[in-house]
Amino acid sequence: MNPPTKDTIPGLLLRSIPRELVLGVEDALNAGAARAYTAAKGMDEGHLPHVVGQLRHFNMNEAFYRALAAAEAAPTAIQGNGLVTGRTGVFTLARFNIPEGFWINGRRSQTRRQMAFANKAIEPLVQPELFDQYQPPAEAVAFFVACFSGSLQIQPESPTSIQIAVPDRYMRRWLFRETLDVFAKRYDVQEPSQIDLAVPKLKKNIGKKDVDGTSS
Repeated sequence: MNPPTKDTIPGLLLRSIPRELVLGVEDALNAGAARAYTAAKGMDEGHLPHVVGQLRHFNMNEAFYRALAAAEAAPTAIQGNGLVTGRTGVFTLARFNIPEGFWINGRRSQTRRQMAFANKAIEPLVQPELFDQYQPPAEAVAFFVACFSGSLQIQPESPTSIQIAVPDRYMRRWLFRETLDVFAKRYDVQEPSQIDLAVPKLKKNIGKKDVDGTSS
């Protein structure tokens, strides 16, 4: 019997995505949202929400592209309304915006749904009944999701949160989801690669403890 895997979805993300990329994306998306709101000022109230939404898409796409390029994460070219994606480790990365709480909106893009099917490989990590089918993935997909208040009267210039989210293969539920500020702290306390079961012992007839190099 093969030994049980110690992989987790957060662990896979940490091994694949450098901290600098996570922090760079967070700064970039906030900056892109701020530029979009500034550019929309002065437009008629009747279509201002639509204008802000469109400008967020374009400005945040450009900012996301630059963050991926700075981290050498192989960004795809910016083309109209198309998705910008990057690649680091086993993860393909993309982004989208939603009003706070409307996560189902992520399924509206057929391209995103097609991308998400790769996550079939990592579903066993959160579905115990499939655990014996797990093999380390060659590819997976994660999204950076900027959540906005849904009203131009509440924090219109920036997301209320930016999250890293890993969907199931159908984008019907989320295998993992966490705000970037919380996720970034995981780099300081990464999950151990194996459980340390060593127990230090005292040798007989020696008046001091040995140092065995283990740590808790």
